[in-house]
Amino acid sequence: MERDKTTDAIIGAAIEVHKALGPGLLESAYEECLSREFSLRNVPYQRQVSLPVNYQGVSLDCGYRIDFLVAESVVVELKAIDRTFLY
Repeated sequence: MERDKTTDAIIGAAIEVHKALGPGLLESAYEECLSREFSLRNVPYQRQVSLPVNYQGVSLDCGYRIDFLVAESVVVELKAIDRTFLY
């Protein structure tokens, strides 16, 4: 997937999930629904990808996980809030 098409697909999927669910749920709910939306849109992704820390030339598993790695090039981290902010 091309980068512009990839980011357009990610944003479109995220907007669809937000329109359907609104604010106030746990990140895990949005993650599950976004995973479903990616699948429906044939967006290639990996979920909960381990991210090791390289310290002094040694790769250490510190428990970091990426919510989504989309098309092997875009990292998506979900953040949930309890309400929508209007500015």
